[in-house]
Amino acid sequence: MAKCHLGGNSVTEIKEILETTVKAADSKRAENIVALDMENVSLLADYFVIMNADSNRQVDAIADEIIDQNEKAGVTIRHTEGQRAAEWILIDLGDVIVNVFQTDQRKYYNLEKLWSEATSVDVKPWLEA
Repeated sequence: MAKCHLGGNSVTEIKEILETTVKAADSKRAENIVALDMENVSLLADYFVIMNADSNRQVDAIADEIIDQNEKAGVTIRHTEGQRAAEWILIDLGDVIVNVFQTDQRKYYNLEKLWSEATSVDVKPWLEA
């Protein structure tokens, strides 16, 4: 039987959420998409996904596409934060937490450094060439 995680999803379902999220972000031209395996680092989620875009409008469009594609896949969107300002939008998908930053905000908060103990996930197979 598959192991259930914080969001109640199996490992396979979590990887599908991660893939859907990365593909949705890439389709809206998110930059520098990074996925971090948080399972042994944080109790918050199994994966953090971090990305950025240059404008508030693009940050908002990326977040909307991630939400839309995950909803279509039957994923419960637990919470979103920051959509009004669209400088840093956080999307809680249960086992996957998504951070969509405006470029300057991403540099300022530097989550990759904060979570440097986490292992990076290879997202290249999910990105369009």
